[in-house]
Amino acid sequence: MSAARNTVAKNIVATLKANNVQRVYGIPGDSLNGFTDALREEESIRWVHVRHEEAAALAAAAEAGLTDELAVCAGSCGPGNLHLINGLYDANKSRVPVLAIAAHIPSEEIGSQYFQETHPQELFRECSVYVEHVAHPSQMPRVLEIAMRTAIEKRGVAVVVIPGDVALAESQNDRTAVIRAARPEIRPNPRELAEAAGILNAAGKVTILAGAGTAGAHPEVMALADALGAPIVHAMRGKEHIEYDNPFDVGMTGLLGFSSGYRAMESCEALLMLGTDFPYQQFYPQNAKIIQVDVRGEQLGRRARIDLGLVGTVKDTAASLLPLIERKAKRTHLSTSLKHYAKSRAKLDDLASPAKDGQPIHPQFVGRLVDELAAPDAVFTCDVGSPTVWAARYLGMNGRRRLLGSFNHGTMANALSHGIGAAAAYPGRQVVALAGDGGLTMLLGELITLVQNKLPVKVVVFNNSSLNFVELEMKAAGFVNFGTELENPDFAKLAESLGIRGIRVDNSSGLKAGLAEAFAHDGPALIDVRTARQELSIPPAISAEQVKGFTLYAIRTVLSGRGDQLIDLAKTNIRQIF
Repeated sequence: MSAARNTVAKNIVATLKANNVQRVYGIPGDSLNGFTDALREEESIRWVHVRHEEAAALAAAAEAGLTDELAVCAGSCGPGNLHLINGLYDANKSRVPVLAIAAHIPSEEIGSQYFQETHPQELFRECSVYVEHVAHPSQMPRVLEIAMRTAIEKRGVAVVVIPGDVALAESQNDRTAVIRAARPEIRPNPRELAEAAGILNAAGKVTILAGAGTAGAHPEVMALADALGAPIVHAMRGKEHIEYDNPFDVGMTGLLGFSSGYRAMESCEALLMLGTDFPYQQFYPQNAKIIQVDVRGEQLGRRARIDLGLVGTVKDTAASLLPLIERKAKRTHLSTSLKHYAKSRAKLDDLASPAKDGQPIHPQFVGRLVDELAAPDAVFTCDVGSPTVWAARYLGMNGRRRLLGSFNHGTMANALSHGIGAAAAYPGRQVVALAGDGGLTMLLGELITLVQNKLPVKVVVFNNSSLNFVELEMKAAGFVNFGTELENPDFAKLAESLGIRGIRVDNSSGLKAGLAEAFAHDGPALIDVRTARQELSIPPAISAEQVKGFTLYAIRTVLSGRGDQLIDLAKTNIRQIF
C-alpha cells in the first residue's frame, strides 16, 4: 500500500503545529476541504466551528490579543472568506497577529466569473499587513512562512489566499519553519532623550497620557510619573495596563472618559504621550508642549501637533529617560488632579445605584456589580457603544484581569465573538461578555457556538430595546431618534432553548443574585438585564455644539409629538443633573 500523499494543506497544518497554533476558527466549505481534512488528522489543533466567519475572525483577534501569539481563522471561497473581513479589520486595527486562510475558487476558473468568484488578494489588502495569492504549490511553504512572520513582527493580519486545488496538490517542499518573534530593545538616541528631558524639566505641570503601548512597562511608567509629579490619564486601550496599582491615576479622557482626565490634560504645560494613538483631537491641550513616544515612527504627530517625537518602546524609552529627569519638588498639579479625580470617581460611583423595583435598572449599577462579582483574573469583553462606556468607568483592573473590545475599529457584535476566542484560549478562566442588545442580535447564532464548543462564557445583556449609543449621538446632534428601536425577545428564554442557562432580571433588587447565579453556573450562561433606555453617558467636556444639539433635540421631539421621551429622559438622569 502506497504512503499517503503529503499535500500543501498538510504542510500548512504541520507548520501551524510546529508554531504551537492550537486552534483554527472557521466554517468548512468545499474549497477548504483539503485544509479541514488535514486538520481532522492533526489532533493537537482544534477546529472551533462558529456560525459566521466574522465571529471566527473576531475570536482569533481576541485570542491573539490575550496570548500575544499568532491566532488563525479560515474561510471558504467567495462569501465565506469575505465574511472574515470585518473581524480582520478589527484585528489589524488592534495590532494583533492573526493569520487568515482564505480559500479560493479552482485555479483554472479564476478570471471566468465562476460561481462565487471574487479577488480576495485585492479585497483583503486594506485590512492586512500582508496578503498573497498562492497560484502554484512551488510557492509553499515560503509564502506561508512570510505571512506568519509578517503578522508576528508587524503585529497585524496576514492573509494567504489559496485555491482548493492548490491546497490538495502534492507538496514540493515539506519544510516546517518555526517563526520566533524578535524582542528588540528600541530607544531614542541620547540627543533626543536629552531634548525630551529638557522639555519635561522646564515644565511646571506635566501630564502623562498612556495607551496600549504601556503594556509590560508598568514599573517604568510609575517611576517616570513619580519623578515628574505627573498625573496619568489613560486611553481606553491603556486601561488594563496602567490603571492598577497606580497612585498617579486620574482616569480616562475622551468621549468615554470623565472630567478629571480631561482637566489633567487641559491644564498641563507639557504632555507626555506614551504608546497611544488616542484619536480625538478636541481632547488634546491647546497650549502645552507635547512629546510623543511610539515604537512606530509613522504614528508620531498623527493626532496632535507635537514638539518632539521619539521612536522607541515605552519600557525602554521610559527607563532611558528617567535618569535625565530632575525630580519635581512642587507637586501641586498632581495633587490637584488627584483631588479632582476623587470627586469625579465619587460622582460616578453615586450613579451606580439601584433603581426602585418596577423601574428599569441603571446600567451603571450593572457595571458596578459585574466588577464586584467577577473573578480576580476575569477576561471582560464589551460591545461597542454604551457597554464600552460602562466597562471603562466601572470595571476595575488589577494586573490580572483583561479587557477586550473593538476600541479602534468600533464594530458591533464583538463582545460575544471576542468571548469565544477568550474562552477557547483560556479554558477554566472566567470570561464575561458585556453585550448590547443590538450587538448580541447581530451575531445571535454565536450563542450556539458556545454550546457546541462547550465554552462557558457569561453573557450580560444590557437590554434597553434600542441602539442606545446611536440614540445618544442623535440627541447630541439635535436629531429626533429614528430607526433605533429594537423589538427584542426574552433573551433568557431564548438562551434556555439553546442549552444555555438563561436568567432574566427586571429589577435592581434581583440583579446581584442573578449575576452571582450566572457566574457560578458550570457552563455558558446569559443574564438578560432590563436597563434604562434614556440613561445619558455624558462626556467629560460638553461643547457648545452639543448643548445646541440637545436643545434642538428637545424642540424637535416636542414638535414631533414625542414629548413623553423628554419626561423619561429627565426622570432617568435627574441624579446626574442635580
